[in-house]
Amino acid sequence: MSSTSSDTVARILVIGGGYVGMYTALRLQRKLRQELRQGTVEVIVVDPEPYMTYQPFLPEAAAGSISPRHVVVPLRRVLPDCKVVIGEVTAVDHAERRATITTLASEKAGAAAIEVAYDELVLAPGSVSRTLPVPGLADVGIGFKTVEEAIGLRNHVLGQLDIASSTRDPAVRDAALTFVFVGGGYAGVEALAELEDMARYAVRYYHNIKPEDMKWILVEATDRILPEVGPEMGRYAVRELRGRNIDVRLETRLESCEKRVAVLSDGSRFPTRTLVWTAGVKPHPILAATGLPLNGHGRLKCTAALQVDGVDHAWSAGDAAAVPDLTAEPPAKPDDPPVLCAPNAQHALRQAKVLAENIAAAVRGGPLVDYAHKYAGSVASLGLHKGVAHVYGRKVRGYPAWLMHRAYHLGRVPTFNRKARVLAEWTLAGLFKREIVSLGSLENPRAEFELAAGTGRHNEAS
Repeated sequence: MSSTSSDTVARILVIGGGYVGMYTALRLQRKLRQELRQGTVEVIVVDPEPYMTYQPFLPEAAAGSISPRHVVVPLRRVLPDCKVVIGEVTAVDHAERRATITTLASEKAGAAAIEVAYDELVLAPGSVSRTLPVPGLADVGIGFKTVEEAIGLRNHVLGQLDIASSTRDPAVRDAALTFVFVGGGYAGVEALAELEDMARYAVRYYHNIKPEDMKWILVEATDRILPEVGPEMGRYAVRELRGRNIDVRLETRLESCEKRVAVLSDGSRFPTRTLVWTAGVKPHPILAATGLPLNGHGRLKCTAALQVDGVDHAWSAGDAAAVPDLTAEPPAKPDDPPVLCAPNAQHALRQAKVLAENIAAAVRGGPLVDYAHKYAGSVASLGLHKGVAHVYGRKVRGYPAWLMHRAYHLGRVPTFNRKARVLAEWTLAGLFKREIVSLGSLENPRAEFELAAGTGRHNEAS
């Protein structure tokens, strides 16, 4: 990969291989097929991982309904006409149109970071978990944004059942069977609901654990959960979860989790070995390092055409971008800020399409179009055969909502290959029993060899 941009080659640098990054590059690959084959246009996608994670399927991957490898989409397979660089952009000098990239080679082998010149910049790094200075959180908290975290959490929950089953210490048993989730958005509610479903099924194979022995606690700082589905469906979701003996604590915050004891703002204390943090996200730190205009929440100020406001040759969409919502009601007062598109997958997928069209138009010298999409609604799963939905003004609950949730996301997951594999797994899961095997050793695959080679239980006598 050349570090200089040629006058005869228009280089498009896409930072991020998530929803916006991958879908933008995929559409550019189609729109600019002729230019890419002729070598007059080059699309470079930079991401720390060689795949895009379809995050709405993470709860089902954690519950074992979907294989982890079918939740991710290999970037090199779907973007054969683009150059995929596995690394992280650490600096952007847009005045010089140059980005600094730290690659795997520079991290592992001590090679120098590379600099890449570009003509058009697409900033789509996504978001990162937003943490708070809660004592003990960094030591014991578990996130839920990546497929590795989802599978690690599944193994962890099943491992806690093993601990509870094999101990005679009531304190250890109680802590192992207490699961605390912080955050009542999509990630927290769906992860808790799916894992509670899985654990309730798994304990039938433990002779000394009953479903009522487990404590599942959802902590939410506001007065409702799943705000995207509306107040009525949010209240139904609370009733549904509480009907399954899940302790939903609204208007409650996590104060501390030191020494594996979750202390809540209402005074409750829960010894626990499982604390899952899903309390929001924040823009990726690279945005602040670009020197481009940001709004008060750290997102890039963008026009309706998805250009960075007041900056040529810079584009953004999705979580990273503050895009005005042209379909929303205008502000009540002229001085009020415009209504922005919500940073969710529904807008991200559609923005990526418009973004690619506008970048292609910029390369070819055509007119730009504005992004406008009226929010259709939301669907959420509450575990197997349970869900809530608020779509086009219609409120749906229970089994029909769960079907809508699966149908919607099956239609949105990229590539026919992934759609077919996910559908096949759902079909097989309906015909056969759940898998309840914990493969916690995957997180440290060399442990057994280290024991054999060192002073572990397999050490040979000399």
